[in-house]
Amino acid sequence: MANPPLDDTLAFYRDNATTYASRERLAPTARLAAFMRKLAPGAAVLDLGCGGGHDSHTMLERGLDVTACDGSKELALEAEARIGRKVEVIRFQEIDWQDRFDGIWAEASLLHVPRAELADVLARIRHALRPGGLLQASFKAGEMEGYDRFGRYYNYPSAAWLSACFGQAGWSQIQIDEADGGGYDGEPTRWLHVTATGMA
Repeated sequence: MANPPLDDTLAFYRDNATTYASRERLAPTARLAAFMRKLAPGAAVLDLGCGGGHDSHTMLERGLDVTACDGSKELALEAEARIGRKVEVIRFQEIDWQDRFDGIWAEASLLHVPRAELADVLARIRHALRPGGLLQASFKAGEMEGYDRFGRYYNYPSAAWLSACFGQAGWSQIQIDEADGGGYDGEPTRWLHVTATGMA
């Protein structure tokens, strides 16, 4: 069944993949470094919604066993060119990996999942983790879902709503940090950075 909010978002990435993937980007250096420090050498990591593959490239350079995926086949091709390996094309709602990864890196990707479907998607990715595995994800804060000026859908959660959604999906040790920043649209943005673990 088609998902209009996600289809609208994927249409943006389809039409702007090269520009988006090659843009000047402020890398999440500190968060990514903290995430990698918590993983064993050679750990299996899913870069969920990898975009242009920048973070996958960094993790591969650190010796992690990275599986990169994105819902946009056009962005997946851009990421493949950057990291030199296959990038899987999969939508969040199609994820069915079981106990495969030690960590999942979801930088500015799960924020595109419709609110009504987020708990199910969070449960799916929890099942993709090995027991006690680590998730790092980021969301644009708000109080209601909506679209940016490029027509991309966002779930715009509050910290309280998001914490409850993670709890509903069975996550534990949920920590949400807030920070001001920006994004591709150039607008000032309040970010919610989530760290959580799967069931041990």
